[in-house]
Amino acid sequence: MTFTSFIKLKIVVCLLVFGSFSTHAQRGEIRVLPNPDIILQLANSRIWNALPNSAQKRKKDQPARPNIIFILTDDHRADALGAMGNKIIQTPNLDALASSGILFKKAYVTTSICCISRASILSGQYQSRHKINDFNTPFTKKALDKTYPALLKKAGYKIGFIGKFGVDGKQQPDSLFDYWASAKEEQPVYEMRNKDGRPIHHTDSVGKDIKQFLGKFAGKEPFCLSVSFKAPHELDGRPPTFPVQERFKSLYQNVSIPEPLTADPKYWNSFPKWFKTDQNIARERWKPLLSTPELRQKTTKDYYRLITGVDEVVGNMVAQLRELQIDGNTIIIFMGDNGFSLGEHGLEGKWYAYEESVRIPMFISGAPLPRKMKGNKTDRIALNIDIAPTILALAGVPAPPTMQGKDLIAMVKKKSLARDDFFYEHTFLGGEQLPKVEAVVAKNFKYMKYIEHNYEELYNTKKDPYETTNLAQSKAGKAELTKLRKRYGELKRAAR
Repeated sequence: MTFTSFIKLKIVVCLLVFGSFSTHAQRGEIRVLPNPDIILQLANSRIWNALPNSAQKRKKDQPARPNIIFILTDDHRADALGAMGNKIIQTPNLDALASSGILFKKAYVTTSICCISRASILSGQYQSRHKINDFNTPFTKKALDKTYPALLKKAGYKIGFIGKFGVDGKQQPDSLFDYWASAKEEQPVYEMRNKDGRPIHHTDSVGKDIKQFLGKFAGKEPFCLSVSFKAPHELDGRPPTFPVQERFKSLYQNVSIPEPLTADPKYWNSFPKWFKTDQNIARERWKPLLSTPELRQKTTKDYYRLITGVDEVVGNMVAQLRELQIDGNTIIIFMGDNGFSLGEHGLEGKWYAYEESVRIPMFISGAPLPRKMKGNKTDRIALNIDIAPTILALAGVPAPPTMQGKDLIAMVKKKSLARDDFFYEHTFLGGEQLPKVEAVVAKNFKYMKYIEHNYEELYNTKKDPYETTNLAQSKAGKAELTKLRKRYGELKRAAR
């Protein structure tokens, strides 16, 4: 720096500092400087603002980091959405978002049960790695620090959680979040009461909390809001029920739900004896809910009604985003935490590796998406473990190497390789109630192995999408069986 430049810099510093003092004097304020270097700090700050440089210019030119809203429904099968081809269910708001964003037609979960899938969503990891395999195991402090909410908070995001957390009902990380609206319980009830004692349905309560969160945080720092509905999960009991809001109880009453192809008793009867028992939870719950055509109609309609209730809340949320004028910088990600069987193969629920259980609805929508990606329907395989790295990538935050999922936006842009297959695992409980199963889900085939019995199933899902014919013992399936057995071993090791 030349002597002349030095003198000029001193003059600028003096003027800026004097200007600062003059401003305080005009307001009649007297402040004690807590730090003798504060004058220099103030001058440096003002010089930075007054004298543009390349670094500052880059900062100003950067687009604002997007707000991110992640919406999770519970036990939501892939075909229970208008955008996925269902002509009966009414989901106009979700359909509009899906049609204006990226719809993943082949989205799956790596484990089909609430607690494990949610742990995988938060961590971006298979159950084999995150080790949460029941309803009573929380994240360790070290593991929690590497979940997408914690990483976003460190990056300056405000983070909120609303609804069913689902990973350990007692030791929940509420202190991590800037906004928390989740009861400390394993399964929330549907029929709740407000603070003033008035009854409210869980879905409507989630909607109320969304409205409150947006009113508090919109237009300030970027935020990431995770919303987790209980709907359309059944209310556990003997028998289980699907409590619906009063205003939706007459919906679908004049339509007839088609009977699933594999609801024919011959498919249940084709299972081996150790699976085909009354102790099998999926069969136990089938009896009071799906065992007759009348029960199947009522249960499926109530299931649809709960999803339409979610759609209403999402519509109200989108309207609020527009009112707050933040819809132009907000990304919405939607998915189900696992699928749900409504009588297929004589079963009710999830757990096993059949399509109804492992396949889910998923889309990414919002104005910040590149224009060429809007209205995109892709057959690329997307997984629940992809949510965390995708959210981080949208926020410009690097994903830790512990995450096993992919950035879905990059995958659609073809910046990363698409999957040909993935590993599925469900080892919770075991025994007669829930036999343990692992699988390879590939583009055109599915290999399943019940590991307690060394029993195999093989389906050509391209030609046989309803999984009606087990090819594991046939000559036609021999070559593919050998190939997928090998792939099963490779993927199982890679999941750890």
